[in-house]
Amino acid sequence: MIKRILSYVKEYKKASLITPLFMTGEVLMEILLPFLMSFIIDEGVNQGNMSKVVFYGTIMLICALLSLLCGALAGKYAAYASAGFAKNVRQALFYKIQDFSFQNIDKFSTSGLVTRLSTDITNIQNAYQMVLRMCIRSPLTLICAMTMTFYINASLASVFLYATIFLGIVLAFITIKAHKTFEEVFDKYDDLNASVQENITNMRVVKAYVKEKDETVKFKKASYAVYKMFKKAENIIIFNTPAMQLAMYGCIIAISWIGAKMIVAGTLTTGEMMSMLTYTTNILMALMMLSMIFVMLTMSFASVKRIDEVLREDIDLVNPEEPIHELDDGSIVFDHVCFQYNQDAPHHILDDICVSIESGETIGILGGTGSAKSTFVQLIPRLYDITSGSLKVGGHEVNQYDLESLRNEVSMVLQKNVLFSGTIKENLLWGNLQASDEEIKKACQQACADEFIDKMKDGYDTYIEQGGSNVSGGQKQRLCIARALLKKPKILILDDSTSAVDTATDAKIRKAFREELPETTKLIISQRISSIEDADRIIVLDDGKIDGIGTHQQLLENNHIYQEVYQTQVKGGK
Repeated sequence: MIKRILSYVKEYKKASLITPLFMTGEVLMEILLPFLMSFIIDEGVNQGNMSKVVFYGTIMLICALLSLLCGALAGKYAAYASAGFAKNVRQALFYKIQDFSFQNIDKFSTSGLVTRLSTDITNIQNAYQMVLRMCIRSPLTLICAMTMTFYINASLASVFLYATIFLGIVLAFITIKAHKTFEEVFDKYDDLNASVQENITNMRVVKAYVKEKDETVKFKKASYAVYKMFKKAENIIIFNTPAMQLAMYGCIIAISWIGAKMIVAGTLTTGEMMSMLTYTTNILMALMMLSMIFVMLTMSFASVKRIDEVLREDIDLVNPEEPIHELDDGSIVFDHVCFQYNQDAPHHILDDICVSIESGETIGILGGTGSAKSTFVQLIPRLYDITSGSLKVGGHEVNQYDLESLRNEVSMVLQKNVLFSGTIKENLLWGNLQASDEEIKKACQQACADEFIDKMKDGYDTYIEQGGSNVSGGQKQRLCIARALLKKPKILILDDSTSAVDTATDAKIRKAFREELPETTKLIISQRISSIEDADRIIVLDDGKIDGIGTHQQLLENNHIYQEVYQTQVKGGK
């Protein structure tokens, strides 16, 4: 897991290697300072020799400047490497999500993926930067300072061994206890992000139903859960500081007491005593930094685990070894197709679907809520793989095609119409980046979108807010249809995509389809009889099964479900 994440360091390996080198230089220069100070005191101040003071003082100044330079360069390269590492992980995570099938996406919540792309990656970025700097600096400082203290006076330096053992036990306890809590914290973060995302996305509905107070309570509950878990983690980590303080002041007292006796006995000089006290601070500060690293790594390990879950997720939909890149025509054949989202589910969502659709046909699809109309059409561009049976598009099994090639030939306007922030033209170009202005206008005419675009002040350069919040539902639907038409597909799927337009506009759109797209296979899901009555054939779905297939007139004569819908809509149910 760690190895997989670290593989994304890539082009930042050089910076990652340079940082420890500069950190080593900084530490070595710092370690020399107390040692040189002992010479200033013993050979200079105590003996009244100013030339020695100047000599060793000059060396100390050079060492301090070198230490400063090395520290600054280490900080620069550590920041560069950690930011680049985080960028690579974020890109890999985002690209992986782009390749997910709907089934993969269903496994992870949207808020969970957002948390991984933001909070979790920030955690590993901070941890990586700390590892590059502190994980080199702290152990090296500890080793060098301990070496110098043993060089000065081995018996006095043994005090540090007891302090190190004590702190090691405390840190082990904190790490074990805090790790599990941090894992739970990020799960709570997912819930918090979900609450925020849902509220902001659906703000108009919240305000329309005057539910601001309820949403505030919901947010407070999610926020309090995060606070509670962080508080629990902090209550464990908080033992770190008093343990460090106890070790630090205990060492200072012990060294001062034992050292004073040694000075009196003549086995230790004043300068050596000052150096020992300075090294005591260095050692304990190094231990303090190590404890902080342990806490950061404990937190980031939980984030690494969450990111790795996404990176190692097996993608359900993959290209075959030798994929087909060309779709011959828009013919579709369902041969005893069954489908279920979960292999362990007791029932199929679609059960024994058999239907053959000729290229260029217009097929209407009707059915009640939950009859699997959307699932039926989502199998065609292979947004999901069928569970059993055979599904052929253009004369070949759908899983034999290159995914990108297949989906480029199947334009789909989903039930939930989505526009992105940008101009109308930029949104339309999603259908075809190479489309000319004439092609864009023609697609908009076919979708009856030109009627309102021409009335806008900026026309096709009108800015669309995120989600298309500054256009009506009907306008949004027509723009999405125009975007799909720009692909010039062999198969066009409209999943209840004209529900927000009036019947007159709906009729114009269908007329444009008949006249302008004779070779394109058109599948139109609708709850309105008027939207599909002139289709070549109509499929009636009920509980995932085909209840009837035929023309409008044939179904009126022999299909009970179709008759009921027709009576309700056309004759008011009388």
